[in-house]
Amino acid sequence: KTATQLAAWQTASLEALDLVGLLIDGVHIGEHCLIVALGIAADGEKHALGLWDGSTENARVCQDLLANLQSRGLRTDRSLLVILDGSKALRKAVRATFGDAALVQRCQVHKMRNVLEYLSDRDRPWAQAILRRAYQATDVKKAQRLLLDLARRLEDEYPSAAESVREGLDETLTVQGLGLSARLQRSLTTTNAAESLISRTRHVKRNVKRWRGGKMMLRWVAAGVLEAVKGFRRLKGHRDMPTLIAKLRARDQQLGFAKAEEQVA
Repeated sequence: KTATQLAAWQTASLEALDLVGLLIDGVHIGEHCLIVALGIAADGEKHALGLWDGSTENARVCQDLLANLQSRGLRTDRSLLVILDGSKALRKAVRATFGDAALVQRCQVHKMRNVLEYLSDRDRPWAQAILRRAYQATDVKKAQRLLLDLARRLEDEYPSAAESVREGLDETLTVQGLGLSARLQRSLTTTNAAESLISRTRHVKRNVKRWRGGKMMLRWVAAGVLEAVKGFRRLKGHRDMPTLIAKLRARDQQLGFAKAEEQVA
C-alpha cells in the first residue's frame, strides 16, 4: 500500500496548482539523504510535491528531481521563487531547468550554520549577532554592508568563514529586496518549512529498528509526509502574497516571459 501511495504521489499532476514558490532541501535520516520538494501556491497554501533518495551534492539526482516536477506540470516559463539549501549541485540543476525564470533565495539558516562552523566557540556569538542583523534587515544595501564587513573582520583568522560569507551573498538576500512584510520575508528566506515537514514524520518511523534500504525509507517517510500534510496551515505572512506575485509578474515583464505567455495563449 505504501509503495502504491508513493508512486501515485510522485506522478500526480501539478498543472492545477498555481505555484509561485518552490522549496527544496535535503534531510539526513540514518545513512540516507532524503530530498523533499515543497510548493507554495499563490494563496499561501503549502503542497508537498515529492520525496527523493539521494545526496543534494549529486547533480544527477537534482536534475532528475526537477525533471520530474517539470514533467508533471510545474511551469518553467515564468518567474518562480526557488528557495534552496547551499548545495551547488542543486543550484546548477535549477539553472539548467528554469534558466532565468528561477529567482533563487539561498537558505539563510544553512548559510549561518556553514559560516559559524568555521569559528571557535569564543567568536561565534558576535559573528552570529551580525549575521542575524543582516538577515533581519529590510534594507538590502544595509544587509550587504553588514555581511561584507563581517567577511573582512573574519578574513585573517578565519579565511574559510569569510569565503563562505561572500559565496552566494546576493542570493541570500533575494527576498529582502522584494519589499515583503517582515513575517512573509521570514517564511521565504529559509527552507525551514521543508525541514519541518520531514520532522513531523518522526512518529511514523520512530519504531523502525533497521531500515532495509532506501526504498523502504522512502515508502515509510512518504507515508508520514502524506499524513502530515493533512495538518498543513498556510504560510506565515500569506496575506502579503499578492505583493510577492506582483513582483514576480513584473519580473516576467522585464525578462520577456509575459510576452511569450501571451503568444502561447
